Amino acid sequence: MTLARTTEQPSEDSFGRQSRIIAFVVAVSFFMQFLDGTIITTSLPQMAVSFGVEPVSMSIGITVYLLTMAAFVPLAGWAGDRYGARRVFLASIAIFTVASLFCGLSGNLTEFIIARAVQGLGSALMTPVGRIIVLRNARKSDLVNAMSMIVWPALTAPVIGPVLGSFITTYLTWHWNFLINIPIGIIGLGLVLRFVPDQREEKVARLDVVGFLLSAAGLTFLLAGLEFVVQGTTALVASVGLIAVGVVFSVIATRHFLKVDEPLLDLSAFKVQTFAMSTLSAGTASRVAINATPFLIPLLFQVGFGKTAIEAGTYLLFYFAGNLGMKAITTQMLRIFGFRNVLVVNGLISSASIAGCALLSPSTPDLLIYCLLFIAGLSRSMNFTALNTLGFADIHAAQRSSASTLSSMLQQVSLLLGVAVAAAVLNLSRTFHGGETLSLVDFRWAFLVVGLIGAISALRFISLPHDAGAEVSRHKVKP
Repeated sequence: MTLARTTEQPSEDSFGRQSRIIAFVVAVSFFMQFLDGTIITTSLPQMAVSFGVEPVSMSIGITVYLLTMAAFVPLAGWAGDRYGARRVFLASIAIFTVASLFCGLSGNLTEFIIARAVQGLGSALMTPVGRIIVLRNARKSDLVNAMSMIVWPALTAPVIGPVLGSFITTYLTWHWNFLINIPIGIIGLGLVLRFVPDQREEKVARLDVVGFLLSAAGLTFLLAGLEFVVQGTTALVASVGLIAVGVVFSVIATRHFLKVDEPLLDLSAFKVQTFAMSTLSAGTASRVAINATPFLIPLLFQVGFGKTAIEAGTYLLFYFAGNLGMKAITTQMLRIFGFRNVLVVNGLISSASIAGCALLSPSTPDLLIYCLLFIAGLSRSMNFTALNTLGFADIHAAQRSSASTLSSMLQQVSLLLGVAVAAAVLNLSRTFHGGETLSLVDFRWAFLVVGLIGAISALRFISLPHDAGAEVSRHKVKP
């Protein structure tokens, strides 16, 4: 008698549990990366004293990190396919962690700049490749939970980073803003080795060197121009010139990718409506509003209200709580209402809460401020998760690497664009009424403009089909 050998297949629950574990592992590394990008700003004056330079000189530490990251982001998807996503992700964490150590041990500005440049390299590979790992290991039915997990660091780090940085700088030294990454990085490496499977593509095209150089130049010049607009230390004409050069290189790169047989970035993902809307058109505008608020809110309380950094941090805790609170019901909300309705209605609520900040004043009761910030945090979290999940709802396996890289590139642009728009409105308003410093009326205009951008982007999602992303959200459309 011959016995048939059977192999027990993992249950759907075990697949879902595995994808959540992998998403958590990736999120730990993302948290280190996003926290580092926001925590440093509060320690720049102390670092300037330590290095014996003017505080304005320290802005190069932010700029060189940003530009190095921009230069290497286009390479991330190809590198993950060529050498294995797990291996590249491990390398990115290791590079970032070691560079953080050298940032904390820097004895002068030159050493710090070199260490920050290396950090930027690690960061450039981390986000796109980490997202690829999650996409490969999550079923569509588990994608909302998985994406919700990995977008959490991007939501929370901009809120808690400045507060944590202020605390560390005040009670410890600036070195610990970087040394704090060491244990997080070591934990991240251990978790990746333990839980992330080693997956590789069987056939990978040769590196498209021309495409890499063109896309890297386009993104680098574009982000450099936006960063200089935000800093306000470079002539506006020069900043706009850099942005224009970045746009030209980006157009040339796009034409190149459409013409060659094996491009570095496969632009066919933009033919998918859900990806195009959530990442390029309405999605970029929505992220501008999302990314402007963590910049504006602390300034409102510190400059507009005259609060200390610690007092402003108390208000931000309610904003942070809103971000966390929505995470628990995001999946259910998308299942009940679907992506289209959530992005439209929740987007309008988010925009209204942003515009509502224009009505705040030092005499506004704290309870009302807390409630408004909590609602703003809730709606921001929902919008961010819905956008990031819908973007990959209809992406095929062959498009994942390029789509993840393109998404990361566009999110970097929207991050700086949001801050640049907010800063520009603040400065224009101040110039218009002839003030030497920012006043409460300047913040009111900024919140109103950002809220309007968010509202317009939310209404754009009406053009989505009712069943957009239904396979991921499991939303049942009534006939």
